[in-house]
Amino acid sequence: MINKDRLIKTFMEYVQIDSETKNEKAIGERIIKDLKDLGFETYTDKAGEKLSSNGNNVYCFIPGTNESEAMLFSAHMDTVTPGNGIAPYIDGDYIKSKGDTILGGDDKAGITAIIEALKTIKENNLPHRPIEIVFTICEEGGVNGVKEVEFSKLNAKKGIVLDSGGSPSHIITEAPGQATIYANIIGKPSHAGASPENGISAIMVAAEAVTNMKLLRIDSETTANIGTFNAVGATNIVSPLVEIVAEARSRSTEKLKNQTNHMIKCLHDACDKYGAKLDYNIKYFYYSYILDHDDAHIKSIESVCKKLGLEVKKIPSGGGSDANIFNKNGIKAVNIGTGMELVHTTDEQLNINDFINASKVVLEIMTM
Repeated sequence: MINKDRLIKTFMEYVQIDSETKNEKAIGERIIKDLKDLGFETYTDKAGEKLSSNGNNVYCFIPGTNESEAMLFSAHMDTVTPGNGIAPYIDGDYIKSKGDTILGGDDKAGITAIIEALKTIKENNLPHRPIEIVFTICEEGGVNGVKEVEFSKLNAKKGIVLDSGGSPSHIITEAPGQATIYANIIGKPSHAGASPENGISAIMVAAEAVTNMKLLRIDSETTANIGTFNAVGATNIVSPLVEIVAEARSRSTEKLKNQTNHMIKCLHDACDKYGAKLDYNIKYFYYSYILDHDDAHIKSIESVCKKLGLEVKKIPSGGGSDANIFNKNGIKAVNIGTGMELVHTTDEQLNINDFINASKVVLEIMTM
């Protein structure tokens, strides 16, 4: 019953609304309009004030017409950069951008799949369970919008987050936690020609620290990376400052903390060796979650996918999502695919068949 042409048309319209992180106001207003046109009431919080965004989290609560338990459906409204002036087009089985921007399927594919399922329910007067919807801001760069969700307004104890790649039958049962390290290595300036021995090169110290770190793929559950290594100065001055931003991720909380501590120790050891100073702080953006493959919620999603003829895969993810925070707050949330591919790049594309199936899965779960 999903209207495929309408689904694609709505997606194409949504991605042309600029909504890079902290600029979600316009897409939020469009979503609110679409929900109100369906006769549904909406609510917005004040998350934007806390996160310096011009948008806020959008909620919609739809009473059920059957006795099934309430279910939360969620996706995020913001995109990464470059996400302004997106010009989508259809190329065979895919929707793509013209190549100088992302596409924005992450995560407007998730939003559109939910909206289309609601349109289908409304126009066909389908019986449905109580439905709770949260569209968040500021997911990219730390899943910050969902941390400001007013959880007291939510009754659902189970949820579906549509924010992953591949088919909706690719069910994310594990996701990592993430820690970010912000570090300044403070050396001592001196003239590099006249008296270099009187200086302490922050670049040399930082380089040794990074060289001694275990980075990239640590094990099957853990990764680490240096994202920023910044030192700007004249060549005739021994470098006095290096700024480093690094991250560690792991599906094991213990391994996450161990990897983070290892990276900090490497920084400390190098600074102590050369007499530099280290200033740093660590921010844990979210913690990992693991769901049992035989959990009733997982099995229910699996049965829907099989009913639709989709091959089910229960897989771990290398990235976090709003599902991490929902799980932490007592809502058993499962992240599923929407067809997005090559996200966060200008080669991003959306598999149309997977996208359509995502909306079908949402509709089936809403009407259970």
